[in-house]
Amino acid sequence: MSVPPVPGHASPIEADTDTDADAGGRSADVAGPVEDRPVMVVLRGLGLGDLLTVVPALRALRRSHPGHRIVLATPSALAPLVPLIGGVDEVCDVSGPGHVPPLGRSVDVAVNLHGGGPHGIAALHRTGPARLLTHGHPAFPDAYGPEWPDDVHEVRRWCDLLGWYGIEADPADLELERPHLGDGGSRPVVIHPGAAYPARRWPPERFALVAAELRGNGHEVVVTGSEKERALAERVALLAGLPSTSVLAGRTGPLELAALVARARLVICGDTGVAHLAAAFVTPSVVLFGPVAPARWGPPRTGPHTVLWAGGLGDPYAYRPDPGLLEIGVRDVLDAAARLTEVGVR
Repeated sequence: MSVPPVPGHASPIEADTDTDADAGGRSADVAGPVEDRPVMVVLRGLGLGDLLTVVPALRALRRSHPGHRIVLATPSALAPLVPLIGGVDEVCDVSGPGHVPPLGRSVDVAVNLHGGGPHGIAALHRTGPARLLTHGHPAFPDAYGPEWPDDVHEVRRWCDLLGWYGIEADPADLELERPHLGDGGSRPVVIHPGAAYPARRWPPERFALVAAELRGNGHEVVVTGSEKERALAERVALLAGLPSTSVLAGRTGPLELAALVARARLVICGDTGVAHLAAAFVTPSVVLFGPVAPARWGPPRTGPHTVLWAGGLGDPYAYRPDPGLLEIGVRDVLDAAARLTEVGVR
């Protein structure tokens, strides 16, 4: 299904208006009926951090195809964030590399920004595109494209894919438009203890010690997470002696979380989507890595971000914290926070 525009937000994701893009890949009005514009469908049926790593690629596609109607196949839960990227006209609800629903229009170009497996290629093949942009795969010898690169940063991977097809993308083009939401003037420190798998979750007891120290130094501290992570966030807050009002897990949608991160004084988290939000808004962050190397998923080296990593690699899907992640101590995080916020660490 197609996702309607976000209520109360000036969104380019509209089924009955025409948008194009300026030189930066953001949206701008263009004349002509929707049905007369060729369609490009772009598949990225993954989570928050995954979407944010393809922002440069999406903007490059808009610049290279100014007359196309770009349909982004991604989870509908992320639709409120898509207007902050710019250049996307419509969101089609897709989770994973599976079925892309009929768009009601013929597809001129399909772009696989999902992954290196065959399922994404198969899903886009079923849309009947005149042209398919993808990495090559042995299961689809007719899908002509570059080999899948293993040891490359996720942002660079998709920029390089488009470059292979002659489309220039800038990996540094990561910043999002700031959400227009009321913020009350506060600039809290955001603690985000959750991650998709336990392998990437630093112990809540350690997050709590960090939160307590920062609050003791006069900072407002809030704990974020999804509804499923609310119990984890409540545990961190309880151990840290924070008030229950500091627990925002399950109380913020994607747009509200983005607005919070955009105005935050500091973000402290693991290798997860909130780290990419901090990079997108150039918000100072301390990001704890393990078992995946920051060279693959880390924030830009030029930004106000500190990466903590013990140097080891492991199973990112394991059901216990990675041993390398556990080598990062509370003092390591507090020292990094001090450097980024001028907090006087006792």
